[in-house]
Amino acid sequence: MDYIQDRNSNILFGLHDSKIEKITFKDNVLTLHLNKIFQYTEDEEKIYSGEVLFYGCDLDECSVMIFNRTVYEGDFSGKAVSLQDYIKKYSNVEFEILTEGYFGYCTTYTGWIWEEGKKPVSGIMYIWNNGDMVYHIN
Repeated sequence: MDYIQDRNSNILFGLHDSKIEKITFKDNVLTLHLNKIFQYTEDEEKIYSGEVLFYGCDLDECSVMIFNRTVYEGDFSGKAVSLQDYIKKYSNVEFEILTEGYFGYCTTYTGWIWEEGKKPVSGIMYIWNNGDMVYHIN
């Protein structure tokens, strides 16, 4: 059976241009602390700060691909790390979300990883959860 993406459905919030400033994990809840969460209505764009919570998150199924430069600028290489290792080793960086994708139990963010004093590099974050995804607006 074929399923066609409904491109006319309204998405309540968007994370394009948001920066993940911190990631925490407790009691199977992964929390992305964001500098901006965008809400699009017919009349305006509203900007909030807040968090995105992923309930029922399995860190063993989550990962981050980190490249050595921004892609589309020649040859590049990189590495894959578990999200748990990323949380520990890359606590001093920000992940700027350029595109977001929601596929069943998997959420994918592609973007740039910013480390102070360095040029950004591309990154892809994969989050697996079987519970709700909740936008917490401050």
